[in-house]
Amino acid sequence: MAELPLHSFLAERGQMVEAALHRCVAGLAGIVPDELHAALGNGVIGSGKRLRPLLLVTACEELGGDIGETLYDLSVSVEAIHAYSLLHDDLPCMDDAALRRGRPTVHVAHGVRAATVAGGVLIPWAAAWAFESALRSGCGEDAARRIVLLLLEAAGAGGMIGGQAMDLLAEGRSLAEEELERLHGMKTGALLAASLEIGAVAAGAGDDEYRAMGAFGRRVGLAFQVMDDVLDATGSAESLGKRPSDAEHGKSTYVLLLGVEGARKRGRELIAQALSILDQAGLAAPRLRQLARFVVERRR
Repeated sequence: MAELPLHSFLAERGQMVEAALHRCVAGLAGIVPDELHAALGNGVIGSGKRLRPLLLVTACEELGGDIGETLYDLSVSVEAIHAYSLLHDDLPCMDDAALRRGRPTVHVAHGVRAATVAGGVLIPWAAAWAFESALRSGCGEDAARRIVLLLLEAAGAGGMIGGQAMDLLAEGRSLAEEELERLHGMKTGALLAASLEIGAVAAGAGDDEYRAMGAFGRRVGLAFQVMDDVLDATGSAESLGKRPSDAEHGKSTYVLLLGVEGARKRGRELIAQALSILDQAGLAAPRLRQLARFVVERRR
Protein backbone atom coordinates (compact mmCIF):
# COMPACT_ATOMS: atom_id res chain seq x y z
CA MET A 1 0.00 0.00 0.00
CA ALA A 2 1.36 3.43 -0.99
CA GLU A 3 2.42 5.72 1.82
CA LEU A 4 0.19 8.75 2.42
CA PRO A 5 1.62 12.14 1.39
CA LEU A 6 2.70 14.18 4.40
CA HIS A 7 -0.23 16.60 4.25
CA SER A 8 -2.70 13.69 4.23
CA PHE A 9 -0.79 11.96 7.02
CA LEU A 10 -0.86 15.14 9.14
CA ALA A 11 -4.58 15.63 8.50
CA GLU A 12 -5.49 12.02 9.29
CA ARG A 13 -3.36 11.75 12.41
CA GLY A 14 -4.30 15.28 13.46
CA GLN A 15 -7.97 14.26 13.46
CA MET A 16 -7.14 11.36 15.76
CA VAL A 17 -5.29 13.69 18.14
CA GLU A 18 -8.17 16.18 18.03
CA ALA A 19 -10.69 13.45 18.86
CA ALA A 20 -8.54 12.42 21.83
CA LEU A 21 -8.34 16.04 23.00
CA HIS A 22 -12.13 16.32 22.89
CA ARG A 23 -12.49 13.09 24.90
CA CYS A 24 -10.07 14.29 27.54
CA VAL A 25 -11.51 17.78 27.93
CA ALA A 26 -15.04 16.36 28.04
CA GLY A 27 -13.90 14.18 30.94
CA LEU A 28 -13.26 17.31 33.01
CA ALA A 29 -16.88 18.49 32.74
CA GLY A 30 -18.48 18.41 36.17
CA ILE A 31 -15.09 18.13 37.85
CA VAL A 32 -14.12 21.78 37.40
CA PRO A 33 -16.46 24.82 37.35
CA ASP A 34 -18.11 25.55 34.01
CA GLU A 35 -16.16 28.78 33.47
CA LEU A 36 -12.86 27.00 34.04
CA HIS A 37 -13.95 24.12 31.80
CA ALA A 38 -14.69 26.61 29.02
CA ALA A 39 -11.26 28.21 29.46
CA LEU A 40 -9.58 24.79 29.35
CA GLY A 41 -11.47 23.86 26.21
CA ASN A 42 -10.47 27.12 24.55
CA GLY A 43 -6.85 26.62 25.53
CA VAL A 44 -6.51 22.97 24.55
CA ILE A 45 -8.85 22.49 21.58
CA GLY A 46 -8.32 24.51 18.42
CA SER A 47 -6.23 24.76 15.30
CA GLY A 48 -2.76 23.97 16.60
CA LYS A 49 -0.17 22.00 14.62
CA ARG A 50 -0.27 19.14 17.19
CA LEU A 51 3.40 18.49 16.40
CA ARG A 52 4.25 17.09 19.83
CA PRO A 53 1.52 14.41 20.00
CA LEU A 54 2.18 13.56 16.35
CA LEU A 55 5.86 13.04 17.14
CA LEU A 56 4.96 10.82 20.10
CA VAL A 57 2.61 8.62 18.08
CA THR A 58 4.95 8.49 15.07
CA ALA A 59 7.98 7.58 17.19
CA CYS A 60 6.04 4.76 18.83
CA GLU A 61 4.83 3.46 15.48
CA GLU A 62 8.21 3.62 13.75
CA LEU A 63 9.85 1.83 16.67
CA GLY A 64 7.40 -1.05 16.39
CA GLY A 65 4.76 -0.05 18.94
CA ASP A 66 1.02 -0.55 18.63
CA ILE A 67 -1.08 2.40 17.50
CA GLY A 68 -4.57 2.69 18.93
CA GLU A 69 -6.99 5.02 20.68
CA THR A 70 -5.20 4.73 24.02
CA LEU A 71 -1.89 5.81 22.46
CA TYR A 72 -3.58 8.92 21.09
CA ASP A 73 -4.96 9.52 24.58
CA LEU A 74 -1.40 9.28 25.90
CA SER A 75 -0.25 11.77 23.25
CA VAL A 76 -2.75 14.31 24.59
CA SER A 77 -0.69 14.62 27.77
CA VAL A 78 2.19 16.33 25.92
CA GLU A 79 -0.25 18.63 24.12
CA ALA A 80 -1.79 19.56 27.48
CA ILE A 81 1.64 20.55 28.81
CA HIS A 82 2.24 22.57 25.65
CA ALA A 83 -1.17 24.24 26.07
CA TYR A 84 -0.39 25.17 29.68
CA SER A 85 2.79 26.91 28.52
CA LEU A 86 0.88 28.91 25.90
CA LEU A 87 -1.83 29.94 28.37
CA HIS A 88 0.81 31.31 30.74
CA ASP A 89 3.06 32.77 28.01
CA ASP A 90 0.13 34.85 26.76
CA LEU A 91 -0.71 36.38 30.16
CA PRO A 92 -0.32 40.16 30.63
CA CYS A 93 2.59 39.61 33.04
CA MET A 94 4.43 37.54 30.41
CA ASP A 95 4.04 38.29 26.67
CA ASP A 96 0.63 40.02 27.00
CA ALA A 97 -0.61 38.45 23.76
CA ALA A 98 -4.14 39.11 22.51
CA LEU A 99 -4.19 36.57 19.66
CA ARG A 100 -3.26 32.91 19.46
CA ARG A 101 -3.97 30.74 16.40
CA GLY A 102 -6.12 33.51 14.97
CA ARG A 103 -8.41 33.66 18.02
CA PRO A 104 -8.48 35.74 21.22
CA THR A 105 -6.13 34.29 23.81
CA VAL A 106 -7.65 32.58 26.83
CA HIS A 107 -6.97 35.50 29.19
CA VAL A 108 -8.72 37.85 26.73
CA ALA A 109 -11.70 35.54 26.24
CA HIS A 110 -12.10 34.27 29.82
CA GLY A 111 -10.11 36.62 32.05
CA VAL A 112 -6.65 36.51 33.59
CA ARG A 113 -7.68 34.50 36.65
CA ALA A 114 -9.36 31.77 34.60
CA ALA A 115 -6.37 31.55 32.23
CA THR A 116 -3.92 31.36 35.12
CA VAL A 117 -5.85 28.64 36.93
CA ALA A 118 -6.45 26.72 33.70
CA GLY A 119 -2.72 26.63 33.02
CA GLY A 120 -2.10 25.41 36.56
CA VAL A 121 -4.70 22.65 36.21
CA LEU A 122 -3.11 21.27 33.05
CA ILE A 123 0.20 20.12 34.55
CA PRO A 124 -1.09 17.69 37.23
CA TRP A 125 -3.97 16.67 34.97
CA ALA A 126 -1.54 15.83 32.15
CA ALA A 127 0.61 13.74 34.51
CA ALA A 128 -2.37 11.77 35.83
CA TRP A 129 -3.79 11.32 32.33
CA ALA A 130 -0.40 10.15 31.02
CA PHE A 131 -0.13 7.50 33.74
CA GLU A 132 -3.66 6.19 33.20
CA SER A 133 -3.35 6.23 29.40
CA ALA A 134 0.04 4.50 29.49
CA LEU A 135 -1.42 1.68 31.58
CA ARG A 136 -4.45 1.36 29.29
CA SER A 137 -2.19 1.26 26.22
CA GLY A 138 -0.39 -1.79 27.60
CA CYS A 139 2.65 -0.21 29.24
CA GLY A 140 3.58 -1.72 32.57
CA GLU A 141 3.67 0.36 35.74
CA ASP A 142 7.43 0.95 35.49
CA ALA A 143 7.08 2.30 31.95
CA ALA A 144 4.07 4.41 32.96
CA ARG A 145 6.02 5.96 35.84
CA ARG A 146 8.94 6.64 33.51
CA ILE A 147 6.60 8.40 31.08
CA VAL A 148 5.21 10.65 33.81
CA LEU A 149 8.74 11.50 34.97
CA LEU A 150 9.75 12.45 31.42
CA LEU A 151 6.67 14.64 31.09
CA LEU A 152 7.21 16.47 34.38
CA GLU A 153 10.95 16.93 33.83
CA ALA A 154 10.21 18.52 30.45
CA ALA A 155 7.69 20.87 32.07
CA GLY A 156 9.76 21.81 35.12
CA ALA A 157 12.80 23.76 36.23
CA GLY A 158 15.13 21.97 33.83
CA GLY A 159 12.67 22.36 30.97
CA MET A 160 9.86 24.71 30.03
CA ILE A 161 9.47 26.64 33.29
CA GLY A 162 13.21 27.14 33.62
CA GLY A 163 13.41 28.23 30.00
CA GLN A 164 10.55 30.70 30.47
CA ALA A 165 12.32 32.18 33.50
CA MET A 166 15.49 32.61 31.44
CA ASP A 167 13.44 34.19 28.65
CA LEU A 168 11.91 36.77 30.99
CA LEU A 169 15.25 37.60 32.64
CA ALA A 170 16.88 38.04 29.22
CA GLU A 171 14.45 40.70 27.99
CA GLY A 172 16.25 43.86 26.95
CA ARG A 173 19.70 42.32 26.62
CA SER A 174 21.55 40.53 23.83
CA LEU A 175 22.26 36.84 24.28
CA ALA A 176 25.11 34.93 22.70
CA GLU A 177 24.05 32.05 20.47
CA GLU A 178 25.08 29.49 23.11
CA GLU A 179 22.84 31.21 25.70
CA LEU A 180 19.95 31.37 23.24
CA GLU A 181 20.40 27.69 22.42
CA ARG A 182 20.31 26.76 26.11
CA LEU A 183 17.19 28.88 26.69
CA HIS A 184 15.26 27.37 23.79
CA GLY A 185 16.63 23.91 24.43
CA MET A 186 14.75 24.14 27.72
CA LYS A 187 11.70 26.16 26.70
CA THR A 188 10.98 24.44 23.37
CA GLY A 189 13.33 21.50 22.88
CA ALA A 190 12.66 19.72 26.18
CA LEU A 191 9.02 18.87 25.49
CA LEU A 192 9.66 17.96 21.85
CA ALA A 193 12.41 15.58 22.96
CA ALA A 194 10.21 14.17 25.74
CA SER A 195 7.41 13.53 23.23
CA LEU A 196 9.72 11.32 21.19
CA GLU A 197 11.20 9.66 24.28
CA ILE A 198 7.71 8.86 25.58
CA GLY A 199 6.87 7.36 22.20
CA ALA A 200 9.99 5.20 22.48
CA VAL A 201 9.06 4.05 26.00
CA ALA A 202 5.50 3.25 24.87
CA ALA A 203 6.96 1.15 22.04
CA GLY A 204 9.21 -0.78 24.42
CA ALA A 205 12.26 0.45 22.51
CA GLY A 206 15.82 -0.30 23.58
CA ASP A 207 18.20 2.17 25.21
CA ASP A 208 19.97 3.11 21.96
CA GLU A 209 16.69 3.90 20.20
CA TYR A 210 15.46 5.83 23.23
CA ARG A 211 18.61 7.96 23.32
CA ALA A 212 18.40 8.56 19.58
CA MET A 213 14.83 9.83 19.94
CA GLY A 214 15.87 12.31 22.64
CA ALA A 215 18.86 13.61 20.69
CA PHE A 216 16.80 13.84 17.49
CA GLY A 217 14.06 15.72 19.36
CA ARG A 218 16.43 18.27 20.86
CA ARG A 219 17.78 19.16 17.40
CA VAL A 220 14.28 19.34 15.92
CA GLY A 221 13.10 21.47 18.86
CA LEU A 222 15.85 24.04 18.30
CA ALA A 223 15.13 24.08 14.57
CA PHE A 224 11.46 24.68 15.37
CA GLN A 225 12.38 27.73 17.46
CA VAL A 226 14.78 29.06 14.82
CA MET A 227 11.99 28.93 12.24
CA ASP A 228 9.55 30.50 14.71
CA ASP A 229 11.97 33.44 14.94
CA VAL A 230 12.14 33.64 11.13
CA LEU A 231 8.35 33.57 10.82
CA ASP A 232 7.99 36.11 13.64
CA ALA A 233 10.32 38.47 11.74
CA THR A 234 8.86 37.95 8.27
CA GLY A 235 5.20 37.03 8.80
CA SER A 236 2.06 39.05 9.48
CA ALA A 237 -0.48 38.62 12.25
CA GLU A 238 -2.92 37.27 9.65
CA SER A 239 -0.53 34.61 8.34
CA LEU A 240 0.75 33.59 11.78
CA GLY A 241 -2.55 33.75 13.66
CA LYS A 242 -0.86 35.92 16.30
CA ARG A 243 0.92 39.23 16.53
CA PRO A 244 4.74 39.02 16.21
CA SER A 245 5.95 40.18 19.63
CA ASP A 246 9.58 39.27 20.30
CA ALA A 247 10.95 42.62 19.11
CA GLU A 248 8.41 44.51 21.25
CA HIS A 249 9.68 42.71 24.35
CA GLY A 250 13.35 43.24 23.55
CA LYS A 251 14.03 39.51 23.20
CA SER A 252 17.10 38.03 21.58
CA THR A 253 16.24 35.90 18.55
CA TYR A 254 18.11 33.85 16.01
CA VAL A 255 17.15 36.43 13.38
CA LEU A 256 18.73 39.26 15.39
CA LEU A 257 21.88 37.17 15.83
CA LEU A 258 22.17 35.63 12.38
CA GLY A 259 19.83 37.55 10.08
CA VAL A 260 16.87 35.97 8.29
CA GLU A 261 18.91 33.94 5.81
CA GLY A 262 21.48 33.00 8.44
CA ALA A 263 18.68 31.77 10.70
CA ARG A 264 17.13 29.75 7.88
CA LYS A 265 20.53 28.18 7.26
CA ARG A 266 20.90 27.38 10.96
CA GLY A 267 17.48 25.71 10.96
CA ARG A 268 18.48 23.53 8.01
CA GLU A 269 21.76 22.62 9.74
CA LEU A 270 19.89 21.52 12.86
CA ILE A 271 17.56 19.31 10.85
CA ALA A 272 20.54 17.80 9.03
CA GLN A 273 22.04 17.00 12.44
CA ALA A 274 18.74 15.46 13.55
CA LEU A 275 18.58 13.24 10.47
CA SER A 276 22.21 12.23 10.98
CA ILE A 277 21.30 11.02 14.48
CA LEU A 278 18.70 8.69 12.95
CA ASP A 279 21.28 7.47 10.43
CA GLN A 280 23.82 6.72 13.15
CA ALA A 281 21.20 4.80 15.11
CA GLY A 282 20.31 2.75 12.02
CA LEU A 283 16.72 4.01 12.05
CA ALA A 284 14.89 4.44 8.74
CA ALA A 285 11.98 6.31 10.41
CA PRO A 286 10.64 7.87 7.17
CA ARG A 287 7.75 9.70 8.83
CA LEU A 288 9.95 11.20 11.53
CA ARG A 289 12.27 12.43 8.79
CA GLN A 290 9.33 14.02 6.99
CA LEU A 291 8.12 15.69 10.17
CA ALA A 292 11.62 17.04 10.82
CA ARG A 293 11.77 18.59 7.36
CA PHE A 294 8.27 19.99 7.82
CA VAL A 295 9.57 21.99 10.79
CA VAL A 296 11.82 24.11 8.55
CA GLU A 297 9.49 24.20 5.55
CA ARG A 298 6.31 25.34 7.34
CA ARG A 299 4.81 28.78 6.79
CA ARG A 300 3.17 29.26 10.21
